[in-house]
Amino acid sequence: MQNIVKRIIAAAFWLLVWQALAMIVHNKVLLAGPAETVATLGRLMGDNSFWQSVASTTGRILAGFVAGSALGIVFGYLSYINEIVRELLRPLVLALKSVPVASFVILLLIWFGNRNISVIIVAMVVFPILYTNTLEGLVSTDKKLLEMARVFRMPREREIRYIFLPGLLPFWQGAFKLAIGMSFKSGIAAEVIGQPLGTIGNGLYQAKIYLETGELFAWTIVTVLVAFICERVVLFLLVLPSKK
Repeated sequence: MQNIVKRIIAAAFWLLVWQALAMIVHNKVLLAGPAETVATLGRLMGDNSFWQSVASTTGRILAGFVAGSALGIVFGYLSYINEIVRELLRPLVLALKSVPVASFVILLLIWFGNRNISVIIVAMVVFPILYTNTLEGLVSTDKKLLEMARVFRMPREREIRYIFLPGLLPFWQGAFKLAIGMSFKSGIAAEVIGQPLGTIGNGLYQAKIYLETGELFAWTIVTVLVAFICERVVLFLLVLPSKK
């Protein structure tokens, strides 16, 4: 209860700061206040196209997230058991972590168009996060436990469940938290640049064109809420096997 009260107080504080700044600026085009934003959000929620845009963007981002996570985990394991694979992937992982998302977006727009660009971009952003954390988690596994498992001829599935997974979970928890946030950031940024119709990115771009700051904040709030819900679900599913 204390944590909940603290979070409510912190949220109320920043809402008051937001309202105070909106009153000082006194210009809805430059800075819409909380009341205007909530009213705009309520208006948007009454439109079916709003929910279709949220569902479309969320579906594409989660598809890219799942693909990038799966590839990152698989290749992280392959790099752990084979040093040649690790060295071959090192330049690719470095490039994916370093090259700006906008560069990839423009290149992918030339190659594939804007229809599913967010799926590819999200997968490219998530892959190095899960790859790096999976590899680090496997490398840091207690070698004495692995030796003991081999001495007692522990079956491979038990070795994975009782030795590798407990060591990987802390790395994966941090990785998935970061990856979910980066997925929505990069995926919606790709939509803003590529402009596929019926997406959150298109809604943000339309708000920018018509100087609808309240609508811009409303779309942003929805994005934060959806990302938070997805993060909670992913972390719940992650720790679920360990409780069995």
